[in-house]
Amino acid sequence: MKDFQIYSDSSCDLPECLVKEHNIRLIPFYVSFDHDNYYKENIDITKEAFYDTLVSKHVYSTTSLPTVQDYINEFKPALKEGKDIICLCLTQKFSGSYQSAVNAKHILEEQFPESNIQIIDSIQATAGQGLLLLQIAYMKEAGYSIDLIIEKLNILKPTSRIMFTVDTLNYLSKGRRIGKAVSLTSDMLDLKPLIQLKDAELIPYSNVRGRKKSLDKVFSMVEEYFTETGEKPEDYDFCIANATTNEDAIYLQNKVEEYIGRKITYPVFQIGVTIGTNTGPGGIGICFVKKYNCI
Repeated sequence: MKDFQIYSDSSCDLPECLVKEHNIRLIPFYVSFDHDNYYKENIDITKEAFYDTLVSKHVYSTTSLPTVQDYINEFKPALKEGKDIICLCLTQKFSGSYQSAVNAKHILEEQFPESNIQIIDSIQATAGQGLLLLQIAYMKEAGYSIDLIIEKLNILKPTSRIMFTVDTLNYLSKGRRIGKAVSLTSDMLDLKPLIQLKDAELIPYSNVRGRKKSLDKVFSMVEEYFTETGEKPEDYDFCIANATTNEDAIYLQNKVEEYIGRKITYPVFQIGVTIGTNTGPGGIGICFVKKYNCI
C-alpha cells in the first residue's frame, strides 16, 4: 500500500505533542490585530501570546486563511517523496481554507498525475476537527488505505459534536456571528450562551446566568446527547477545548471522566486563533466523536 502524509489546517488545535506523535503536518492560519500585520499561527505567534494581546491591549483580531500557495508549498515535498496526501480542513461554512486546499490539489495533480490527494471538509472546528484528525491517524496506523479512511470518515463526521459556552458575546458580535444588541443585552445580564457545533452549524441551545451554571449546562448537553441518541459514551473519544480558563477546563474534564468511567488521556486542546477570534479568552467546551473502530 502506498504511503501517505496527513495534513490539516491549524484550526484543528491539535496539541503539539500529538502532532509530533502522529507525524501530522499543519498549515497555519494567519491572525492580525490591526488589519495590516499578519502572523502565522504557532509560527509567528503562540496561542498564549494571541490571548495575552486580546486582553492586555483590549483589541479584537481578524484571521486570514492559508493561501493556495501555502498548501502547495506544504504538499509538494510529500508528493516528491512519492507519498499520497489526505488533508482535513476547517468547515467550509467558517472559512475558505478547504477551497484553498482544493485549488492546490488541482494544480499539483497536473504536476503529479499519479498522486492521490484527498481534501476533506471536517464539518467541524477546533478540537472537534482535532479529534477527527486523530481518528485518521489511528486508521493509518492500523493499516487502513486512504480510500477506506475516507469511507470511514464520512460515517464519523456526523457523529462529531462540540458543546460549548463563552464568557462574553463581544467576540461573536465583532465576528458578525450575532447581533450587537444581543451581545450587549446578554453581557449586561451576565447571560452565558450555550451553543452546539453540529454538521458545520452553530446551534443555539439556551442561555444561563453565571459562569459556573454555564459549565454545568455544557456537561448536561453531553449527557442529553447520549440519552436522546441511545449512543454509548464508551464508543466515543472525548477531549476538552479551552482558551485560557484552565481551572474551568479541569472542572469539566473531571465531570466528563466521572460520566464516561475513564480518564481522558489527551491534553486539553487550547482553542487557537481561528475560533478564538470569535469566542474570546473565555471559550470552553466538551468535544467528542465516535471511534473509528466502533462504526
